[in-house]
Amino acid sequence: MRRVIIVGYMGAGKTTVGRALAKDTGMQFYDLDWYIEARMRKTVPQLFAERGEEGFRLVERNMLHEAAEFEDVVLSCGGGTPCFFDNMDYMNSLGDTVYLKASPEVLCAHLRMGKTRRPLIEGKGPDELLGFVAEQLARREPYYAKARHTLDVNLLDNYEKIKISVSRLRDMLGI
Repeated sequence: MRRVIIVGYMGAGKTTVGRALAKDTGMQFYDLDWYIEARMRKTVPQLFAERGEEGFRLVERNMLHEAAEFEDVVLSCGGGTPCFFDNMDYMNSLGDTVYLKASPEVLCAHLRMGKTRRPLIEGKGPDELLGFVAEQLARREPYYAKARHTLDVNLLDNYEKIKISVSRLRDMLGI
């Protein structure tokens, strides 16, 4: 029975690396935001709008406690998940936690390339985005740093490098 829980800032590649790791190891993959949306039958932005951040974080915590109990699973969490309640300590108590670490510049490049709609960064120009990401990352870093393992993903910009990162992650975790 194995659990790998992936944390990091938005745009770090948590879903991409998590899905690839799960496929490579034969484990199930869950993205916590997708799990929340399926269980609540509403999008994360809708939940934020209806309940505010505090209400959303309570839902997120409850869904984390459900999904993190699954066995033989790779779970990627939302960028804010580790920063609320005792979520990071809880995740560490259940499995191997991995922080996908990247610089603000790399995260911004990933976010600009990505197709996912992200309400937190909508409408921000390049300089404004970089400042926002750098500030938020600095606040969240102490929580991410509590993960048992850290994988540098600054060069995660093509499929070959994703495969290399997954291989490094498997070595790190011994799977």
